[in-house]
Amino acid sequence: MQVETLVGGFGGQGILFFGRILAIAGMLQNFEVSWYPSYGPEMRGGTANCTIIVADQEIGSPVSDHPHLCVAMNEPSLHRYGILVKKGGNVVINSSLIGTEWEKDGVHVDLVPGNSLAMEKAGDPRVLNMVLLGAANERMHIVSFEYLYAAVKDQLSGKPQGLVDHNLKAIDVGRDYILRGDVACW
Repeated sequence: MQVETLVGGFGGQGILFFGRILAIAGMLQNFEVSWYPSYGPEMRGGTANCTIIVADQEIGSPVSDHPHLCVAMNEPSLHRYGILVKKGGNVVINSSLIGTEWEKDGVHVDLVPGNSLAMEKAGDPRVLNMVLLGAANERMHIVSFEYLYAAVKDQLSGKPQGLVDHNLKAIDVGRDYILRGDVACW
């Protein structure tokens, strides 16, 4: 098993934190992992992306030319990275910010209103990244959710408990959105 994930969006949307949580969860589950962040010098508001590979065998390269999964938090990232997803893969689109139709032959597309779910269901707009992580992980079954929760608790240790709770709830909100089958697809 090897799942290559590419997450893209604006700086400040939690792209790197998304990747770090997924990578740490993979390590906690005793998988091999690679976390390869990339961002412009302007950080917040600029472009950011992150490649995360989780595997049950040695990883040959941290770079993924054709990932199994793309999580697009904004439209430029969808157009830039969605086309790279291999056949049989999945694209999770933040439909709160991306209104254009997009498809690729042989690729499943999930429309998840991440910003709306973060605010309305998780209670904090800053947890958009965790909503989409929960949705993507439920769709692709990359790691067990217990390890995602453990990774969040580890990375946010020392932070106010409310912040930890909002992030954990956001993961569940994204997961539940996929489980309920509310996901729209183009």
